[in-house]
Amino acid sequence: VRVPVQERVPGRVVVAMSGGVDSSVAAAILVEEGYEVIGLMMRLWSEPSAGPQSNQNRCCTPDQMADARRVAQHLKIPFYVVDVQKYFYDTVVSYFIDEHIAGRTPNPCIECNRQVRFSHLLERALAMGAEFLATGHYARVRRSGAHFELLRAKDDHKDQSYVLHVLGQKELSRVLFPIGDYTKEEVRQLAGKVGLPVAQKSESMDLCFLADGDYRRFLRDSAGQTVPPGPVIDRSGEVIGQHSGLANYTIGQRKGLGLSLGHPVYVLAKDNRTNALVVGEAEHLARTTLQVERTNWVCGVAPVDPIPVQVKIRYRAQAVPAVVTAMGDNRVTVRFDDSVRGATAGQGAVFFDGDICLGGGIISDEGYA
Repeated sequence: VRVPVQERVPGRVVVAMSGGVDSSVAAAILVEEGYEVIGLMMRLWSEPSAGPQSNQNRCCTPDQMADARRVAQHLKIPFYVVDVQKYFYDTVVSYFIDEHIAGRTPNPCIECNRQVRFSHLLERALAMGAEFLATGHYARVRRSGAHFELLRAKDDHKDQSYVLHVLGQKELSRVLFPIGDYTKEEVRQLAGKVGLPVAQKSESMDLCFLADGDYRRFLRDSAGQTVPPGPVIDRSGEVIGQHSGLANYTIGQRKGLGLSLGHPVYVLAKDNRTNALVVGEAEHLARTTLQVERTNWVCGVAPVDPIPVQVKIRYRAQAVPAVVTAMGDNRVTVRFDDSVRGATAGQGAVFFDGDICLGGGIISDEGYA
């Protein structure tokens, strides 16, 4: 069944191509819909290979570029590569390093969407005379009166609205997500049906700029002495061990702590002020409130009164009921109906009303160590 692309009138569209099946099918759908399609691949910064046994970086390898070019030739569309290595490093990779040094656990995909794909790349697309920028994200956009809504994808397992919560009305009016109404299986079937050379290509879930997928090794190499060892303490403040650097641990981690206490303990917090790793029992991971900063509301306006929502505190987490109260200064307070575990400073807290992504922000340090 053909699904019209967000009910837009066909015009010139730039498709962000990666050489993968999702962006390739997005381009194919738009060609079939009658758009004037231009393929554009970003040359992002990527770490040099970590050795002969390491996997080659997934981001912008010669093979990826060759695949994207082959798809463009198959679809008979122009294809260009734009070098944004320095901009990507300055806005995404540096942010990733700095946040870890500060004791937080960032999601660089959120920052990439905020700073690179839907700002820098969108501006490039518009400068090329395009009316729209399209990507291979699994999400949907719906027009509701004079406003645009960001919706979950049809395929709940692939839905990427969580990392797209940074988009606003300006961006959504210019963005197309052609595969949002398809499942991953249907996308592969479409790729095979139109003869795309990447129809059965596998995908990677690792951070695109790492040489080997090991972010701890990357931080040791990049941050050096700015990630020093320090004490492991319990909730009373008693020192019970030593850690190898706060960046090497995540909230909720149980294994690899180097502690022999006769019972399991979990990372509860990372206190950057004292460089202490705080551990405790599993029940101490539970939280009923969160403070969220850098909040973006997709509609462009924060709610005046507290509103009931469903909140995801990680990309793969289930959305759970909560009440969100805007506090001003792009900050909100989230109060969960039931306690949640695994909330981590630096990760996104994203708000939903059913299938509608209302917005979200970054979980702050408040209430942790």
